[in-house]
Amino acid sequence: MSQAPETITTWYVDPDAEDRMSDGHAPIWRHLIELIVERDLSEKSVLDFGCNQGGLLRHLYAIRPFRKALGIDIAEQSIAKAEAFKGNIPVQHAVGGALEGWVEEFDLAISHEVIYLVGDIDAHAADIFKALKPGGVYYAVTGCHTDNPLWPKWRDLVANRTNTVVQDRSITDYARAFAKAGFAVSGRKLEYDGFIPFIEDGWTPDFADALDYYTQTKIVFRLVKTAL
Repeated sequence: MSQAPETITTWYVDPDAEDRMSDGHAPIWRHLIELIVERDLSEKSVLDFGCNQGGLLRHLYAIRPFRKALGIDIAEQSIAKAEAFKGNIPVQHAVGGALEGWVEEFDLAISHEVIYLVGDIDAHAADIFKALKPGGVYYAVTGCHTDNPLWPKWRDLVANRTNTVVQDRSITDYARAFAKAGFAVSGRKLEYDGFIPFIEDGWTPDFADALDYYTQTKIVFRLVKTAL
């Protein structure tokens, strides 16, 4: 298994693509927020693992304000922009890929299209489990798995367009890793219900693939740290 780097400058080789990523993900983030079972976050502590430029936490705070949050990412320039963009919301940002020192700190954790790039998924699952409070929940979202019919093409795109290392895992591989860490594992299809734009040079130039990807292929794990 290839090991992911400890830190990088940006996710995308093209820095302009990095800046455009938030706009492309924003409708998906809003849909995801609606799927989160926990409605009142006003007294909750939230973690965004792989936060990039911090857009997901800013969207979450605008829709369901939280007490405080941490956004962590291995991309140094992305974290610098996240900190510059955060305004007055109660968010701390950090560069890194591990949660050393964060023990039973968070009520809710989220990651969007990050787990497929994690080199050691068992270590990641254990790390998140340790950082969550008893009863805490981790929502991990990805469409980048070997059950995705586009994956043979996409893994080459990821390798060529980003500064990351591609990992090959199935949906079941993820479920087993999280269960091994102690989570109660469940999941669902994202089933995005908004209009999907056609982008000629995007990841899904065949528009039929795009429609299937966002409604059928992209999945959401709901992982609960059951209280003892």
